[in-house]
Amino acid sequence: MKGCWAKYAVTGVILALLAGCSSKPTDRGQQYIDGKLEQPLALVNQPNAKGFPVNGKDFADQVGEIQFASPAMFTRQNGTYSAIKGWLMAGGDTRQLRQFGLDAYQMEGVDNYGNVQFTGYYTPVIQARYTRQGEFQYPLYRMPPRSKGRRLPSRAEIYRGALDERYVVAWSNSLIDNFMMDVQGSGYVDYGDGRPLMFFGYGGKNGHGYHSIGKTLIDRGEVKREDMSMQAIRKWADEHSPAEVRELLETNASFVFFKPENFAPVRGSSAVPLVAKASVAADRSLIPPGSVLLAEVPLLDNNGKFTGKYEMRVMVALDVGGAIKGQHFDIYQGIGADAGHMAGFFNHYGRVWILRSAPGAGSTLFSNS
Repeated sequence: MKGCWAKYAVTGVILALLAGCSSKPTDRGQQYIDGKLEQPLALVNQPNAKGFPVNGKDFADQVGEIQFASPAMFTRQNGTYSAIKGWLMAGGDTRQLRQFGLDAYQMEGVDNYGNVQFTGYYTPVIQARYTRQGEFQYPLYRMPPRSKGRRLPSRAEIYRGALDERYVVAWSNSLIDNFMMDVQGSGYVDYGDGRPLMFFGYGGKNGHGYHSIGKTLIDRGEVKREDMSMQAIRKWADEHSPAEVRELLETNASFVFFKPENFAPVRGSSAVPLVAKASVAADRSLIPPGSVLLAEVPLLDNNGKFTGKYEMRVMVALDVGGAIKGQHFDIYQGIGADAGHMAGFFNHYGRVWILRSAPGAGSTLFSNS
């Protein structure tokens, strides 16, 4: 199972601290049309937003996954899911939520002006072999036994061979690919033998503190803060020697171990298969699992720049992440390189309303019929 509570999205740890700034930047999709907000979640009569959600089918598919994989969550949230289904089938006009028994709670954002942070994560696919050979020199490990009262080795110690090779589950051809899968918390491995991809789910971690290599590159002056992304990290790695790449990665002592299993769907911490762009990682101390977001998400171009446009999406909180705290969501982008391309760019802002069935509103069973 994915166990995303252990993942740390690369972009998620590069926070743009807007709170307390005298200026009001707009380069990453920030808006200020709602004025200053005073509560983390404030009930509003209707969202101050135009348009309708573009992903109704994906949302229905995600709710179907919840119904199958987590009946208890589905039962708890069924009133909300059912009301949203009716609203979407009627066109999804944000001015009509109350007519369908839905309350909307606007999030105050990281700056108290409604600007909620969005980052992205994905499921990588990497090339590997069963044995060490040729270019395949970089081990991926399963969880070793933990001695009572002792932490497992740090990343630097593991890179120096602190773990026995009997814990190796694959040999990849890229140390940076291994690290990116570590950061995402899971991935698929192609052993190159024609068999179906093997899912490497989260198997545990070494217990050392996480440190962002993106922040290290910024602090060293090697990448500008405004240019930081997963792509920028990969570009830096391509332009530097293996020894320099290894030294950078070793600044993050945290290390993730994997649990290989036959091809399986990507699941969040709620053990529900994730539908791309219809599920998010959230801070469950603020947003309970299964909660539905109505989100105004900034649209980016292929170079990761904000286009000045937004789209409305309905998404479900089904995962968590070590860097996902407070007014911040990590949008699951899907599997493979294309998903990784967009996930690597996302560190932008949009408005979010949490949708909940209004007290006393009737509910019917959500179905895909």
